[in-house]
Amino acid sequence: MSDCLFCKIIAKEVPAKLEYEDDELIAIRDINPQAPLHVLIIPKEHIKRVADLTEGDTDIVGKMVLLAKKIAVQQGYAKDGFRTVFNSGPNAGQAVMHIHLHLLAGRRFAWPPG
Repeated sequence: MSDCLFCKIIAKEVPAKLEYEDDELIAIRDINPQAPLHVLIIPKEHIKRVADLTEGDTDIVGKMVLLAKKIAVQQGYAKDGFRTVFNSGPNAGQAVMHIHLHLLAGRRFAWPPG
């Protein structure tokens, strides 16, 4: 999608602090971090929101979650805990309409979330 910020980051048209990249996923630091570790895990395929996922997307979503775990382990946050969040749509707080998984760690989180 030509107007999608994450698609532009994937295409290297917009700079981002890259944490990870392979053929299917990228992981970047959030520009407005809400925790000491705040990484966005983004599939390279453009899928607008979680509500648009299909059965065919099962593998990529699983890979996103496993990458979150891998980054949490590598950064030393797995023992004390971390949070993963998918937002789907504007009322849920999704600002960029390209699915992404937030990985947050390094502070205590409240429940229920705000």
